[in-house]
Amino acid sequence: MTQSEELFERARRVIPGGVNSPVRAFKSVGGTPRFIRSARGAYMEDVDGTRYLDYMGSWGVMLLGHDHPAIRGALERALFRGTSYGAPSAGEVELAERIVEMVPSVDVVRLVNSGTEATMSAIRLARAATGRNRVIKFRGGYHGHGDAFLVAAGSGAATLGVPSSPGVPAETAAHTLVAEYNDLESVGAFFDAVGDDIAAVIVEPVSGNMGCIPPVEGFLPGLREVCTRHGALLIFDEVMTGFRVGPTSAQGLYGIDPDLTTLGKVIGGGLPVGAYGGKEELMRLIAPDGPVYQAGTLSGNPLAVAAGLAALGYIQEHPEVYEQVEALGAAFDRGFEEMSGRVSVPLVWNRVGAMGSLFFSDTPVTDWPTAAASAGDRFNTFFHAMLDREIYLPPSAFEAWFWSAAHTADEIGRTLASAEEVISGMTDHE
Repeated sequence: MTQSEELFERARRVIPGGVNSPVRAFKSVGGTPRFIRSARGAYMEDVDGTRYLDYMGSWGVMLLGHDHPAIRGALERALFRGTSYGAPSAGEVELAERIVEMVPSVDVVRLVNSGTEATMSAIRLARAATGRNRVIKFRGGYHGHGDAFLVAAGSGAATLGVPSSPGVPAETAAHTLVAEYNDLESVGAFFDAVGDDIAAVIVEPVSGNMGCIPPVEGFLPGLREVCTRHGALLIFDEVMTGFRVGPTSAQGLYGIDPDLTTLGKVIGGGLPVGAYGGKEELMRLIAPDGPVYQAGTLSGNPLAVAAGLAALGYIQEHPEVYEQVEALGAAFDRGFEEMSGRVSVPLVWNRVGAMGSLFFSDTPVTDWPTAAASAGDRFNTFFHAMLDREIYLPPSAFEAWFWSAAHTADEIGRTLASAEEVISGMTDHE
């Protein structure tokens, strides 16, 4: 028995499923999760001593790679000043100022502890600002585990949401409407039906939770226009895309000005952090400036803000980071395009910035139905074969791959060669 297997047995006795976030259990791909003991640069090492080339990157956090010296140094200095104050600190102000400086639409920002806290708080603020109750999200989009987001819907465009998890009250789910990503007509149908009660549309500007799916031309501008016309707020969930797809995040990349933005991952430099921000007139509704209550004991934690400041500061001082990760992404683009002409299994590669996904599909993947149709045993076979080759991909067909400035062109080449070896061994009917 491996040490990972032993730890998993122990963990299952004291933690639900043996993990503290479900996808880590490998349930969708099968097998035993690898328990990691260290990570540096582009690699992770498990408790059995196997070293993996990492394309999970702590689910998009590690734009600079694991254990980056600038972030490690900032944390070492911060440790000597204490780990939590429960009172304001200069680091909080500096990180907020940095976010406002770098994100085009954000005038004022509130720091929280996670992406889920950020999206929950943004929805509360949108409802308070508009006096409306309903929210539109997109099928396959994930915005954390708040009650308002754990919702599925029927096929009718104006079908009210129903809970997709026990414990979510039907009354709560009924306020969430589920449209199709990249389909403006499905959004318009909701506004035609109940537009005077829609507080906000929340969207991942680049989907990362049904695999990486870019917005089709006109989709994001169309959301901006319909929200403005009906007096609803447009919320960009950039927890994943924030500073990963570019130095001004997805909103800068696509030239869209959302009303509210949620952030996480990269802005914490590897420590737990989230944030939500936007137009000043909206954010001044948050307590203590206004009546919309939200609080958190560890929000603005001095270790987290030190790591976040180091990460964002390094990005600003070294803009070539984005040239590096873009070049690596372009290598993936070329590699999978060429590979698709040599193997019998159909492939679709989607990418924006330093995130991408490989789908086993013979049609473009642009939304949840086309992503779901590409899933199945083929991905599971591919995942485990790549893991056997010491290449660690996200253990789900519906999660994006992430690479960092610590990855090299040779490592991308190794990954492509391994992928072709695995895929060439598959049959067209497997």
